[in-house]
Amino acid sequence: MYKKILAHLNEAILLFNHQLILTYINSAGEILLSDSSNHLLGLSAIQLFKSSDSALLIDLQQCLSTKEPLVDRELNLVHLNHSMTVNFGATPILEDGQVNEIVVELQQVDRQLRITKDEQLFAQQTVSQMLVKGLAHEIKNPLGGIRGAAQLLDIELQDPELKEYTQVIIQESDRLKSLMDKMLGPNKPSKKESLNIHVVLNRIHQLINVEANSITIKTDYDPSIPMLKADKNQLIQAILNIVQNAVQAMNNTGILILKTRIQRHMTIGRKFYKLTARIDIIDNGHGIEPNLMNQIFYPMITNRADGTGLGLSIAQSLINQHNGLIECESEPGNTRFSIYLPLENNHV
Repeated sequence: MYKKILAHLNEAILLFNHQLILTYINSAGEILLSDSSNHLLGLSAIQLFKSSDSALLIDLQQCLSTKEPLVDRELNLVHLNHSMTVNFGATPILEDGQVNEIVVELQQVDRQLRITKDEQLFAQQTVSQMLVKGLAHEIKNPLGGIRGAAQLLDIELQDPELKEYTQVIIQESDRLKSLMDKMLGPNKPSKKESLNIHVVLNRIHQLINVEANSITIKTDYDPSIPMLKADKNQLIQAILNIVQNAVQAMNNTGILILKTRIQRHMTIGRKFYKLTARIDIIDNGHGIEPNLMNQIFYPMITNRADGTGLGLSIAQSLINQHNGLIECESEPGNTRFSIYLPLENNHV
């Protein structure tokens, strides 16, 4: 009966003897490790977890020596080159005061972590947009008055040298207004139509070839990606913002990869999608500073002296309007921005 119960649990259950040799694994454990019990039984914990987070082995040995149960969270488990994040629990089974066996529970938490991360990104984007739009409106109102007063003063003044000062006021007012308009984002509703994502990427390819012809652009497209319903101009703007950042990160020389794939069974926020288009923009530039990684989608965040810090914020906002999301991972020599766009009528 207990084997039937264990076999029908959704949580992976592994049983190790006092020598930390695997003696039992349930069906959920086989699925988690993508391997059969015939191959796994008899392996030592060292063999099973050799490529995984060292805490897994340390926790098992600690459980064996202290004879006390313990729990650990968000550990990296690797088996057969398949990596996942798990919560770990170990419970010793005592016999005559000695540990005879250890029951290990493994729960994969990648999806829960992703949902939490996505919700944080959406919340950050919503709050920052509200703050920025409020600030931009407050600045634009007096800015119009300053510009108007400068124009009237310019008409009244006869001295060309004094007119130079009023022209500076007018020009700087226009520059600030342009910046505020960018902060407010697109003010036109989306015009969504059925389109091929590779048409958008090919257009960006052409633009970058003109702007930075010293960049080597490689494409790795999946032609099986279905048509999606989107605003072509908004997608071009969003992806171009990311690509231009990549070009600048490579100092206009390097390798840029545009890659597309189908992503199945994808969760964005709290919505589950059966089919999603994934667009990767990969560059071999200097990477993003670790202390900026959690802030790159905030407006006005940049590590460039001449940057406005609005490109990624606007890109995220435009992709959010398509129920999608942008994620990033970066290290020196390898930065990847991944854009996820749900394909029409595939959310449940």
